[in-house]
Amino acid sequence: MLTILTMRLGARLILPIAIFVAPYAAAQAPYPARNVQIIVPYTPGGSIDIMTRSVAQQLAIAWGKNVVVDNRPGASGMIGTEIATKAEPDGYLLLGHTSSYPATAAVREKLPFDPARAIVPIAMIARAPMMLAVHPSVPARNVKELVALAKRDPGGLKYSSSGTGGNNHFSGALFASAAGIQLTHIPYKGISQAMTALASGEVEIVIASAAAVNPQLRAGRVRALAVTSEKPSALLPGLPAIAQSGVPGYSYELWWGLFAPAGLPPDRLNFINAAVNKILAGPEMKKFLDNESAEAWIATPAQLADLLPREIERYRKAAKEAGISAQ
Repeated sequence: MLTILTMRLGARLILPIAIFVAPYAAAQAPYPARNVQIIVPYTPGGSIDIMTRSVAQQLAIAWGKNVVVDNRPGASGMIGTEIATKAEPDGYLLLGHTSSYPATAAVREKLPFDPARAIVPIAMIARAPMMLAVHPSVPARNVKELVALAKRDPGGLKYSSSGTGGNNHFSGALFASAAGIQLTHIPYKGISQAMTALASGEVEIVIASAAAVNPQLRAGRVRALAVTSEKPSALLPGLPAIAQSGVPGYSYELWWGLFAPAGLPPDRLNFINAAVNKILAGPEMKKFLDNESAEAWIATPAQLADLLPREIERYRKAAKEAGISAQ
């Protein structure tokens, strides 16, 4: 009886210890111990969707876990972003974003989160100039002719965008401002819809990433006139720079990256950053980015620490210059 009693008492003592130790052990399990979700706050088919899916595929191979991309579009990317800000900062929910985010945040008067602090950059993916493309029915064959056409018909030419305050809107508004012309902005619910509108002739102009323009360009449904980099880009050979084609001083660059809810532990942030940077340095990603007319952007967490505050302030100044009002 003494032996049985001793065993029972021992079991009672061990059980609470086991309950205490189990969560600790789970917390210390190597990351990732389960599948990872990446929210893309835009519709499928856009440049950030394409970039994120490529990185997610490589991360899944490296980690041996599913890395699932979840499109949550709406409010020019702010709905999906808000979902991410409310998630546990443990690395199991990430956010794929583009330079459209600080552009949109710069013209939003009220947001339910701090756009500069509620999410933090983990790693960049790539950067690239944009392309100025027109519908084939537009008689202009270069930027000078397009500007002349717009001056003859103020507001008559329309340009599409993925939404108010995004990269396509900013780049188009700044182009019009720099060229001294009036263009009519037509926002859509994503860049794929904006490109479809251009290809169908609903609008005459778009300024968008090569990833978004190339499918319609290869199909002969749109015509590219120039690039938004300060000088001609090796990423988009054969196209002149807008700045050297009649609109001096104009330039605009895109970027894509991965973010997480604020509060992600530094060791986990560094781990994900290193994994992404390793992928970017590999031949598979180089081939992919070459095809998308973009270049890898390898950066450390320290180099990215002030990215969002700096970018949001830059876009606020650009919004004032281009006359984009707060929403």
